[in-house]
Amino acid sequence: MTRSIVRAIVAVSILVLPATAAAQARTFALESAQGLRLHNVAAELVTHQGKKGLRVTSTPEAAGDAAADWLGRVDGLEFSSGVIEVELAGAPAPGTSAGARGFVGIAFRLQDDNKTYDAFYLRPTNGRAEDQERRNHATQYISHPAWTWSRLRQETPSRYESYVDLLPDTWTKIRIEVRGAQARLYVHDQQQPALIVNDVKSGASGKGAVALWIGPGTVAHFRHLTVTGPEKR
Repeated sequence: MTRSIVRAIVAVSILVLPATAAAQARTFALESAQGLRLHNVAAELVTHQGKKGLRVTSTPEAAGDAAADWLGRVDGLEFSSGVIEVELAGAPAPGTSAGARGFVGIAFRLQDDNKTYDAFYLRPTNGRAEDQERRNHATQYISHPAWTWSRLRQETPSRYESYVDLLPDTWTKIRIEVRGAQARLYVHDQQQPALIVNDVKSGASGKGAVALWIGPGTVAHFRHLTVTGPEKR
């Protein structure tokens, strides 16, 4: 091997290794609430459909608060761009209204106020509804507090939600890829995204925590969360 080739290999290694080392992956089994800061939710380990995971529900105090945010914040992460993967399931809680959908998802770039964040979530009962319009609202992107689902639907109909096949109370794999102001939601290990957002509202340089997210009137389950690309706090 000539000296010139050796120098070229060394140069490439210097360029590649720091970037590879920076792409950290952290996995959370979610078999306890340890490492989570719970906000308006309770969490307990259960076995759901043969798999262990956390059941997450609203606390009684927050259950009737329409303005509440329901979150399980992961300690020790600051996320800007990268990949978030998790298995989750959502179903309407017993006794909830007909409008309950089993809202379940992941918040990212969450700020310390527990009110400011971006999120992707699913409406599992919409996936196989007999109404096509409901099916078209199976996935959703939001950015609280300013960009609620209702505002986005009113001002830009169909841009921030889409159809994907879903069943309530059933383990579902999702993958969220965030690159600056662009984000994509993948469901069921599909190669193509179910929802694409090209103008993430927190901006190209936004950053914050990652959290389990549920909506009102929901019983949710989460397991095996992996976050790639965060910086340690």
